[in-house]
Amino acid sequence: MSITIDSLLKALVDKDASDLHLKAGQPPIMRVRGELVRVPEFALSPERHTEMLMGLLNDERKARLMEEKEVDLSYNLPGVSRFRVNMFWQRGHVGAVFRVIPFKIKTIEQLGMPAVCKRIAMMPRGLILVTGPTGSGKSTSLAAMIDHINSNKRAHVMTIEDPIEYVHQDKIAIVNQRELATDTHSFSDALRHVMRQNPDVILVGEMRDLETIQLAITAAETGHLVLSTLHTVDAAQTIDRIVDVFSPEQHAQIRTQLSVTIQAVVSQTLIPTMDGTSRVAAFEVMVATPSIRTLIRDGKTHQLYLDIQTGGDLGMQTLDGSLLKLVKEGRIDYEHALAKCSNPQDFHRRAVNAGIVEVAPSGVR
Repeated sequence: MSITIDSLLKALVDKDASDLHLKAGQPPIMRVRGELVRVPEFALSPERHTEMLMGLLNDERKARLMEEKEVDLSYNLPGVSRFRVNMFWQRGHVGAVFRVIPFKIKTIEQLGMPAVCKRIAMMPRGLILVTGPTGSGKSTSLAAMIDHINSNKRAHVMTIEDPIEYVHQDKIAIVNQRELATDTHSFSDALRHVMRQNPDVILVGEMRDLETIQLAITAAETGHLVLSTLHTVDAAQTIDRIVDVFSPEQHAQIRTQLSVTIQAVVSQTLIPTMDGTSRVAAFEVMVATPSIRTLIRDGKTHQLYLDIQTGGDLGMQTLDGSLLKLVKEGRIDYEHALAKCSNPQDFHRRAVNAGIVEVAPSGVR
């Protein structure tokens, strides 16, 4: 059988894997339930590897790959899935990583997201951030929130993505999706013009530079609901990361702007399930209260954790609390939860009090 990119991607989906890594001269590698697995039966010659990847690019993208040394795009395999693709140069050869993007958008309930995320998605204005490490499912959670808006609110949603991942069909809302390089030159270019497009909701795929962050905050200040992502692990680090992008003399101003515009930070991570057949997400949720807004304005982000811990009535929860709940339910094992928690000592104490463990694991006191 001749190996094609389509046969590789079909095998990726059949194995329920999330990512495909292609490196010249090496067998393909798939990420299955978080673990990297080599698939030697799909080994390619370096020449066939290059031919196959370059065949996915039009002339414009080939020129960009040659000039900028990397390129992002999406690829659609009818009847199988969509894929987010990043191509890059590696030791003089083209490499690529494919991420599976299912056609069907899962709902907030199906993803196991906290119920408060429905209320957060329906807020009329402000800044909502979904954060977490690479591969933690941020895009999937954002898509679920946009789908909830699309199903329940007569709104104009503008998305700016690199590339477009989940494709939204209009329901109650109107959803326009713009892709970098194809429909606009940059996040900042698109955000500078978005006000003339009469949006109610703006999705910025990633707040990756100072100008994009500033424009997103300004859009939230002017009465729009802005959703975006950051590669941070919790609410406190998220606020600090945004502030630190700006020069020191601007920090007080940005803290004030954030204290007014921020509505919620949802942080997430993925953990293997107990039976090893899939992964489940644990979430931290911070909803902006007057107390939290004051802490952000005053630069006391280290105190946010306590407010989140005591904000259960408002739908808030800590990552450690979410992990402990998953352990109690028997969905993940204690060791995996301990590896992902924010405060191992406190997490262990709470696990002992809950009767989950009796003796401290090595390295934890």
